[in-house]
Amino acid sequence: MSDRKTEVVTFGCRLNTYESEIIKNNAAQAGLNNAVIFNTCAVTAEATRQAKQSIRRMRRDNPDAEIIVTGCAAQIDPAQFAGMDEVDRIIGNEEKLDSKSYQDFGLSNSEKVAVNDIMSVKKTAPHLIDGFEERSRAFVQVQNGCDHRCTFCIIPYGRGNSRSVPAGEVIDQIKRLVDNGYKEVIITGVDITSYGPDLPGNATLGSLCEKVLTNVPDLERLRLSSIDSIETDEALFDIITSDKRMMPHLHLSLQAGDNMILKRMKRRHTREDSIEFCNRVLAARPDVVFGADIIAGFPTETEEMFQNSLKLVEDCNLTYLHVFPYSEREGTPAAKMPQMDKSIRKERAGRLRALGEEKVRNLLSSQVGQEVSILVEKPLKNQNAVIGHTEHFAPAKIMGNIPTGHIAKARVTGYQDGILITEVMDV
Repeated sequence: MSDRKTEVVTFGCRLNTYESEIIKNNAAQAGLNNAVIFNTCAVTAEATRQAKQSIRRMRRDNPDAEIIVTGCAAQIDPAQFAGMDEVDRIIGNEEKLDSKSYQDFGLSNSEKVAVNDIMSVKKTAPHLIDGFEERSRAFVQVQNGCDHRCTFCIIPYGRGNSRSVPAGEVIDQIKRLVDNGYKEVIITGVDITSYGPDLPGNATLGSLCEKVLTNVPDLERLRLSSIDSIETDEALFDIITSDKRMMPHLHLSLQAGDNMILKRMKRRHTREDSIEFCNRVLAARPDVVFGADIIAGFPTETEEMFQNSLKLVEDCNLTYLHVFPYSEREGTPAAKMPQMDKSIRKERAGRLRALGEEKVRNLLSSQVGQEVSILVEKPLKNQNAVIGHTEHFAPAKIMGNIPTGHIAKARVTGYQDGILITEVMDV
């Protein structure tokens, strides 16, 4: 076999990004060479289609490489990948985090699937990572799985029930990353605001963040991935609104702005709950910028119902919109509901995205003349400049050769193509 380094191709969420680093470490530890591992996503049918397309392309370009498929799409429906001639192995979401999975598959040549029952997994083991291939910010998993059963979502069947990583293990991981030079950490998981009930004591996401900020004083920036605002505890609210090391950017799992659609989605909040949360946060910390997930064209959604989602963008002061045209997933209750025509889903998603683009432009315009703090992520090719993100997660360009991972103080002089243009003040 060739000594070609094993490659990991990642689809989907930040948790997958984190787990891909574990996969890389495990594959190297197992001595796996000349392999490509696909860490798939199952949030939408399109995500799975793109993974299959990428697998076929990889096989054409690398006929001798071993192709391994894992992740949520492989966990939920391993047969769809087992039927692909291009695929050599399929391993589950729990198995992918075990280095033994990359040593000896333990199966005959006629069998290539090792996917166990994810619902039987009761704990999330901590994995210590020294760093990430991208040397700017780090992801730390605090939780996996989900106990909720939203009618549109297949992910609990790929991730299992909610289980939390003990605070001490999280703190050790973050200390290790900070000692290796990381200045920003993103707390990630499947449903991070459900953190804690399976641990001793009264653990919550808020109490975890308190412990992290207290016990890792050298950590300069802490971010949250996506939160469910209805599950936000008071300790977390206090940190978000009063601790400057917690970045003023919150991504909310809202999904819709109409109460009937929210009920049919089996969400746990109402439109009014979302508005109240955002207004309360802004009253305590006016510089917070919100992002949100919103689904367009959910089954039975009328134009009037969709207008409520559009209005929610204004009512909640949303800026960064992560828009999904509804994608029916086999095995979910929503897939059995009366479906909207796909052209309507696409058109409504387009309107939401256009509104989101307008909101981003408004944010960028409001930043002109302001001083910002930018985490440098990478140099720009053929330019004497670098790019990174501000506290509010706005992309920003700085002229000069500033090392990746540094936090630069800069003044915003303008914006172009969705990116702030800045001049450096201090590194």
